[in-house]
Amino acid sequence: MEEIVSHFFEPLPLGKLTLPNRLVMAPMTRSRARDGVQTPLAADYYGQRAGAGLIVTEGTQPCVIGQGYIDTPGVHTPEQVEAWRRVTDAVHERQGRIFVQIMHSGRIGHPSLYPDGALPLAPSAVASGGRMYTPEGMLDHPTPKAMDLEDIARAVEDHISAAKYAMDAGFDGVELHGANGYLIHQFLADNTNLRTDAYGGSIDNRIRFAVEVAQAVSDAIGPERVGIRLSPANTTNGIEESDSAALYEALIRALAPLNLAYVHLMEFGGRDITKLIRREWPGVLILNPHATGEEAAVTPEAAEAVLAEGLCDAVSIGSLWLANPDLPARIKAGGPYNTPDPETFYGGDHRGYTDYPTLDG
Repeated sequence: MEEIVSHFFEPLPLGKLTLPNRLVMAPMTRSRARDGVQTPLAADYYGQRAGAGLIVTEGTQPCVIGQGYIDTPGVHTPEQVEAWRRVTDAVHERQGRIFVQIMHSGRIGHPSLYPDGALPLAPSAVASGGRMYTPEGMLDHPTPKAMDLEDIARAVEDHISAAKYAMDAGFDGVELHGANGYLIHQFLADNTNLRTDAYGGSIDNRIRFAVEVAQAVSDAIGPERVGIRLSPANTTNGIEESDSAALYEALIRALAPLNLAYVHLMEFGGRDITKLIRREWPGVLILNPHATGEEAAVTPEAAEAVLAEGLCDAVSIGSLWLANPDLPARIKAGGPYNTPDPETFYGGDHRGYTDYPTLDG
C-alpha cells in the first residue's frame, strides 16, 4: 500500500490552491434539492467528504431553462446562493476545497421542469431520443428549440452570472460541464449541431461556444478558478462524434491559452485520446479513468495505475465517494470499503446520503 499512498498523497498546485492529495470527488447528481435549493443535508454530505483533494459538486443549473432533471440544484438566485453557502462553509470548516459544476443541460430537459412550459434549448432542433423522469412520470425528451444568436449570447451570460453567484456562495471555483451530452457537448458533436452559421459545421465553429463560455467565465472570476469537464466520444444522451480525435485536439489547443485551472477528462473514447489530450494540455489534468469506455466504477487500483503512468495529475472517483465519506483514510488503510447502494443514488432523504459509516465509526 505504500506505493499507492505515495502517488495519491503528493500535494498538487491547482490555480491558487494547493490540493493536499490527488483524490478528486467526481460530480454526481443526487436529486435532493427542493425547487433548485439545496437542503441542510447537502452541507452534511459535502462536509463529510472534505478530505478530498478537491470536491466537484453535482451538476448545477445556471438558469431556469438549463435544468435537466427534477430536484437538481441551481446557482442563479439569492436563495440558492444562501443554501450553497452552508455547503461551502461546512467544507471549508474542515479545510476542504470545493468547485461547483455549472451544468446547462440543453436539450436534455422537459417543459414540465420550467414554470413557463418552454421547450429546452439546443444548438439544433434534434431530439435526444431519450426519456426522463418528470413529476408526471417518464416522458420523452421533446424536440428542443434551436438557439438563435440571442439565445447563445444569453447562455454565455447565464454561465457568467452563475460563476459570479458561485463566488458569492463561497466556492473555490467552478467547473464547466462540457461532457455527457449536455449543452456545451451538444455544440461540439456533429450529430447534435447541424448549424450552418459561425457555431456549426467545421470543427473551429463547433468548438466556438465552449471556448467563448470558458473565456467569458475566466474573464469574470479569474481563469485560476475555472475548470472544464470533457468526455470525448461519449455517447451518453444520444451524442455521436464522427471526428473525436481532431475535435478535442482543436478544442484543447484553443483552451490552452486561457490558463484554466484544469481539464477534467471523463475517459470514454479510449486511451489514445487521453494520451493526445495529455500531450496537448499544458496544465493540470484530472482523469476519470475508463480505458475501455465501460462504466465500471473507478477503483483505487485503477486510479493508482494512471497516476503512476503519468497520464494525469489527479484522479476523480465517483461512486466510492458516495459510500465512503472518509475515502482517503480508507485508501491509506488499504480498506475496507463500504458498498454503494444504487437504490439511494437519486432522491430520498439521509439514507444512502449522509449515513454511510466511517472507519472510526
